[in-house]
Amino acid sequence: MSRVCWHVLGAGSLGSLWATRLARAGLPVRLILRDEARLAAYNAQAGLTLNENGQRQTFAIPAQTVSADEPIQRLLVACKAYDAEHAVAAVAHRLTDRAEVLLLQNGLGSQDAVAAMIPGARCIFVSSTEGAYRDEDWSVVFAGQGFNWLGDTPQGAAPVWLDELKQAGIPHQWTADIAEHLWRKLALNCAINPLTVLHQCRNGELQAHAEEVTALCAELGHVLHCCGQPGAAEGLLDQVQQVIAATAANYSSMYQDVAQGRRTEIRYLLGHVCATAATLDCPAPTLNLLRLRLIEHLNARGLPND
Repeated sequence: MSRVCWHVLGAGSLGSLWATRLARAGLPVRLILRDEARLAAYNAQAGLTLNENGQRQTFAIPAQTVSADEPIQRLLVACKAYDAEHAVAAVAHRLTDRAEVLLLQNGLGSQDAVAAMIPGARCIFVSSTEGAYRDEDWSVVFAGQGFNWLGDTPQGAAPVWLDELKQAGIPHQWTADIAEHLWRKLALNCAINPLTVLHQCRNGELQAHAEEVTALCAELGHVLHCCGQPGAAEGLLDQVQQVIAATAANYSSMYQDVAQGRRTEIRYLLGHVCATAATLDCPAPTLNLLRLRLIEHLNARGLPND
């Protein structure tokens, strides 16, 4: 029986990390690139390179543009949250009747927007704690072991292709409550990332701002309870402190975005929490102030603030 091809939309750090591990396991993979220029740049390389534990291995993964006509049965959407809707819209016409779409975005908000656009597809949400960054174009460094939680909102049965993730060495588990994992990761990101931008520091240096972190976690816990996500609030401060200690030498993804003059995912992180709290009449003064401080910081650097 021929295997279903993994179409990977978004050859950034996580998309490349998934694509190279799937290819290494001998599974069929296709990269979907945004235009002919990116396709030409990719084809000029020998393929996509994975740098793991200092060992570099290149995989000649076939690539195509969004406008190719090959039908898509399984799609991994690995682009940034603010690009997800536009990217999926460009390939929506290629999805088969029973297509499965894995959404690997940070924060919350983009997943539901994409799912609403493609009602015929089964959308599977992924919450990942794996770390990766690109050291050059078409090359990804596997920077941090982590885990991937997968699930869908109708709480459907686990798909049979989870065996392929096992085969590829992608640590994962199917969960009946993916929302709790997504909210938990959102809270972790909101407690750490904005502060690293405002204090211009590595994650570990937040230990010098313990009072600020504690106050943020307390308010995030309150908002999570208001949202009906008490499980995501449980032990939040402890986990935030653990993450800060475990990733002490790292710069957060939001810090890196700002440092490199890129758009941040503020709208899907702090923006989503603050908007949800407002809708539920749940007071969140600390979070709202943090969001305003971050917007000011982005404005001063001429970066988008949404």
